[in-house]
Amino acid sequence: MARGGVYKTEVEKARNALLAQGKHPSVDALRVALGNTGSKTTIHRYLKELEAEDAKGVGGKYPISDTLADLVSRLAGQLNAEADARIAEVQARCEAQLRDSAAALEQARQETTTLTAQLRRAEETLQTVQAEHEATQTGLADAIATVRQLEERVAGVTARLAERDTHVQSLEQKHTHAREALEHYRTAVKEQRDQEQRRHEHQVQQLQVELREARDSLTGKNQELLQLNRDNVRLTEHGGQHDREARDLRAQVRRLDEEVQALRPVARERDALQLRCAQEQVAGDGLRIDAAAMRKALETEQAARRAAETTATQATSRLDALEKVLAQLGPLSQLVATSAPVTTGIDP
Repeated sequence: MARGGVYKTEVEKARNALLAQGKHPSVDALRVALGNTGSKTTIHRYLKELEAEDAKGVGGKYPISDTLADLVSRLAGQLNAEADARIAEVQARCEAQLRDSAAALEQARQETTTLTAQLRRAEETLQTVQAEHEATQTGLADAIATVRQLEERVAGVTARLAERDTHVQSLEQKHTHAREALEHYRTAVKEQRDQEQRRHEHQVQQLQVELREARDSLTGKNQELLQLNRDNVRLTEHGGQHDREARDLRAQVRRLDEEVQALRPVARERDALQLRCAQEQVAGDGLRIDAAAMRKALETEQAARRAAETTATQATSRLDALEKVLAQLGPLSQLVATSAPVTTGIDP
């Protein structure tokens, strides 16, 4: 460690050594020669004293004029002034550097305090984050367990959905078979109705022919012919009723088709499937009831037509008998036909 101060003799020795080496004995060079010891102000003061002593010594050994002495004195003063100015400038720079260093040190202290506070907050945040991480790990483990449970439940639901899909396919097949059977029954009913309609039309035509032939000769058969007309109207009404029932059956089939179309998005309507199946069963029961009613109606119509045929046969027999009677009566029948024309209400 450097000493706190230097002596004048040490400065003189260092100056003489530098002069012997041919170097200029400046303040910085003397301080380096002294081992970077002592303040520059002290070294500069000792150096000025040594130079003053040298000047006095030279003046004593070698007498000089007053002008030269004054010049030397002014040069020494100028050198001292320049040295003082340089020293003052150096001191000012040093003081500015010291102030800057002190400000930088204070700023560094403040930054250190700020960083310490930030570090403390970071540690607290780290502890909080670690606690949250532990809580998150726990929540993640719970979530994983929940996901596994949900996967198991989804697997069970998928299996149940597959079973329901199989059941729905079975119901659709049954419904398809039922619709095909209904279509077959409807076709059979339509064919039977057409046959009966053609038979009925043929019978009506025969009856109309027979009635036109017997209109001019039979007065007593007016009521029977009117009854036959009523039977014809009733049969026509039965035919219209059958048509309406067929239209109702077609409407029911369309409704059933719409219900089948509505049953296809099974994935979204699983819960309503059983209710719709029950509704379809009820509708099927209604169709079966309607079919039974139609069969009864057809049986009733067939019985009525058989009765009409029997009545027509009886009427034919009576007409034959009447024709025989009229043939025997002769002029009397012509007189009856001329005096009492028959009005049957049927177009010829």
